[in-house]
Amino acid sequence: MGPRRIMSVLIKEYGGISKVGFTEVDCRNYMRNNRQRSMEGDIQLLLDYLKQKQAENPSFFYAVQGDEDQYTGNVFWADPKARTDYSYFGDTVTFDTTYRSNRYRLPFVPFTGLNHHGQPVLFGCAFLINESEASFVWLFKTWLAAMSGRSPVSITTEHDTVIRSAIMQVFPNTRHRFCKWHIFKQCQEKLSHVLLKHPHFEAAFHKCVNLSESTEEFESCWHSLAEKYDLRDHKWLQAIYADRRQWVPVYLHDTFFAEMSITQRSDSMNSYFDGYVNASTNLNQFFKLYEKALESRHEKEVKADFDTMNTSAVLKTPSPMEKQASDFYTRKIFMRFQEELVSTLTFMASKVEDDGEVTTYQVAKFGEDHKAYHVRFNVLEMRATCSCQMFEFSGLLCRHVLAVFRVTNVLTLPSHYILKRWTRNAKSSVVLEERVTDPFNSYLESHTVRYNTLRHEAFKFVDEGAESVESYTTAMSALTEASKKVALAIKNDGKASISNGPMRDVSAWGKIWPNHCAGEGQGSSAQQLSEDDMDQKINELSTDLERANRKCEVYRTNLRSLLKDIEDHKQRLSIEVQNIKLSMKDGYFGSSSALGQEPQDKSFNLL
Repeated sequence: MGPRRIMSVLIKEYGGISKVGFTEVDCRNYMRNNRQRSMEGDIQLLLDYLKQKQAENPSFFYAVQGDEDQYTGNVFWADPKARTDYSYFGDTVTFDTTYRSNRYRLPFVPFTGLNHHGQPVLFGCAFLINESEASFVWLFKTWLAAMSGRSPVSITTEHDTVIRSAIMQVFPNTRHRFCKWHIFKQCQEKLSHVLLKHPHFEAAFHKCVNLSESTEEFESCWHSLAEKYDLRDHKWLQAIYADRRQWVPVYLHDTFFAEMSITQRSDSMNSYFDGYVNASTNLNQFFKLYEKALESRHEKEVKADFDTMNTSAVLKTPSPMEKQASDFYTRKIFMRFQEELVSTLTFMASKVEDDGEVTTYQVAKFGEDHKAYHVRFNVLEMRATCSCQMFEFSGLLCRHVLAVFRVTNVLTLPSHYILKRWTRNAKSSVVLEERVTDPFNSYLESHTVRYNTLRHEAFKFVDEGAESVESYTTAMSALTEASKKVALAIKNDGKASISNGPMRDVSAWGKIWPNHCAGEGQGSSAQQLSEDDMDQKINELSTDLERANRKCEVYRTNLRSLLKDIEDHKQRLSIEVQNIKLSMKDGYFGSSSALGQEPQDKSFNLL
């Protein structure tokens, strides 16, 4: 039990804080000092472990708050894999303080995220003895330094004012979200009397939070609940309502959190070390279990990589877009995209506005016009935005945009809607425009291995090379020499590829291996100049082709719209003519004596 809950119980027991005899701050300080005294023997195990890991690999990062010889503060560490993974998947981060790892109730706090398979991935860990605002500020600054100073787009934490204050200081441009599930758990405690009296309240509360599709709908639903259950003056509800923009999904749709569903709990929150670390784990046991957890997570990622690369996705439609997505995305992400794509078959997109550049469509499920979404589509730029904002929130296009693509004959996904972090090449320096035959895919897989290995060695090389002026000079000299050798190897490899047949996707390989051969001889320079001219010409032609394709797409769209209008008009005429024939058959125009007179009902307008 934490100091806040202890004080809450004591205040209720004794009838007021004045009768308790001490404050929450006193309680917190006492518990912290008690932990420090209890840990004096074991804390050295932690420091010895971290020193050993750094000796084995200089890219292993750790830092201690305060004097390491007289340890009284907090400690943070991140292994090389965590630092590398952050460079790939560090757009959104979860900071989880819900763990209590050992008998001293020392908070074990991991930084986690989601990889390209939607699996939890680790970005570093900390042990916190002191949970003050200053300690959190130190921890966030230290973690940011270990991650090369690149702040995440978004961060999720438990609902805590101290953590919020620290995040505002260190990550001023990062969107901070409180964990919705932590607030739901608090609800069971804070509103236990309501739940006992009204069993249906919790379901109604969850529905209000999760299923509101506009801020107006949420506000109306919230106030209705407060009125119905007489909770207008409840202090805790008032507090979380004041913070609604930091935890209610409808206020967060415009920011990337890498979640596939509003109602689905983030896999990165409170799950990375589940089954390994618990409240009874002591420091002596901790690192064995910690390393087992890392190994287990790595094995799951390797298996997911293998399944993605070596098995074929089951396609449910003949759509070229589905085939394209199966080639780009990892298997789990493709299945989530496929779900959205197949769902478009039950949706209808109707044009409601067209200003020449941007067309607005109303998209609704058949028979549910009252629950419509609006998609704005710029056909020239091939960009669409939906009122549900799923792409902004999860990085995958929603069924509403895909329904508009279907009716406008957009057959493949525009490249700007394929987030690299969800693709099978998320950890590669190259993203292919399309998959080709097996030999080239084999190359990509081996390239990923080579790239990650070189990156790992480069970390160590940079750290050691920066130690002194002498080591820096030596390192730069070695880099210059290595650059020449690599350029020569690339040149020779290119010649071998040409002699064995045409090289596939040379432009993509060129991005990986820039040519450094210029200046090695007159013949080589002339050849390089010719290749440069060819590349420039190809780029110019590609630009012209892209511009022409865009114009053609606009013309096609306008023509399709015109043809559709003509078909609609023909259909209306056909119906009206049929109605006239039926009326004439029923004697609508009267007897033969009435022939030559105009019909009294002039509702049939053939135009």
